[in-house]
Amino acid sequence: MTIIVSSLLVILLLLLGSGIWIGIGLAATGSTMLVLFRDIPIGKLLAQYTWNILTTQELLALPMFIVMGEILFRTKLSQSLFNGLSPWASLLPGRLLHVNVIGSTIFAAISGSSAATTQVVGRISLAELEKRGYGKSISLGSLAGAGTLGFLIPPSNIMIIYGVLGNVSVLKLFMAGVVPGVLLASCFMGWVMIHSCINPGLVPKDDPTLKITWDIRFRALKDLGPVMLLILAILGSMYAGIATPSESAAVGVLGALLIAYFQKGLTRQSMRDIAMGSIQTCAMIALILLGASILSHATAFLGITQAISGWVTALNLSPFGLIAILIGLYIVLGAFLDGFSMMVLTLPIVLPIVTAAGFDPIWFGIFLVIVIEMAQITPPVGFNLFMLQGLSGVNIGRLAQYATPYLLIMILFVFLLAAVPDVVLWLPRHIMGSAM
Repeated sequence: MTIIVSSLLVILLLLLGSGIWIGIGLAATGSTMLVLFRDIPIGKLLAQYTWNILTTQELLALPMFIVMGEILFRTKLSQSLFNGLSPWASLLPGRLLHVNVIGSTIFAAISGSSAATTQVVGRISLAELEKRGYGKSISLGSLAGAGTLGFLIPPSNIMIIYGVLGNVSVLKLFMAGVVPGVLLASCFMGWVMIHSCINPGLVPKDDPTLKITWDIRFRALKDLGPVMLLILAILGSMYAGIATPSESAAVGVLGALLIAYFQKGLTRQSMRDIAMGSIQTCAMIALILLGASILSHATAFLGITQAISGWVTALNLSPFGLIAILIGLYIVLGAFLDGFSMMVLTLPIVLPIVTAAGFDPIWFGIFLVIVIEMAQITPPVGFNLFMLQGLSGVNIGRLAQYATPYLLIMILFVFLLAAVPDVVLWLPRHIMGSAM
């Protein structure tokens, strides 16, 4: 078994280190291992895996949510969010800095993407905050942390991937992400208030938002109307049992098109950009999923998953010890791999280990999403940091420093979820009853 595991790691690292596409690297590693160590008709096997993974019913929602995110990315939604939220955010310590967190939370509920959330909210908020004299460190740091909520607040693209690979209900995952997502956003807002009180120079004293009346605040709510209706249509139709995740995704696309139309964001060029962006994203995810499926089945055929599970079980780690090791593992992996690659690469091995330790697969899905969120703000391969670098021109190292408090909050939050798993499991159990 040592030879098999060593060979797999060497082949995988060589392929990924060569710069080859991750999906192809995963597929090539699994295929090579089967050819070397098992007498299996690899051609027939690859054809069957390709058909099985790409025709999975749960994946139907994914392309639709991707299209919806692409449409909304090219609307004036970010300006509407800022206009609607800024009068209300002025009531809290830190004032307009909370637009980053609340705006990211709201947009996360319709995009499913962390990078898109960071880009859309940051496109307007960073310029406004800088113009009004807010400190760059707290502006960029709060957006880096809050932008990660795009993965945790449903609907989430990465939750759909986990549901398919882990054979877990996507709807239950969406439900399980609601309470942790709101609580984590609240933690971020709490830190913004604490940070701005400790360092009052980060918030301008002559901020014009201090002069806003209640009449202006209530009139600003009309700017939040379209996005709130879209959230209600998507999540409300799912949780009420009216629509499946795939059907609610189609509702979301229709709603996004209507928003783009009334905001005059639908042009021939924007439609072309939406189509090309959606096709590229879907093709990338499909290739990664296919490669991960081949590699995961190869590890099962070779007995690698069972061997590693047995080795970890023999260590007799406490639940918190196991969680600490997994956090460390994913933070290290996040320095080199994107979130999708981390999940598909590790899930076939890690999921059996955590379920054997007594953790619920739904709970572990939320745990995994949060640690993948951590990878979004850890250099050198932190996608949110790349987005912010493009928006602000600040180097990756400095951005990672600004985001560090939010990374620590997420680490502590994961341990809270391990201590109180009902934070994750209460809502799906309450709504779906004994089906859990």
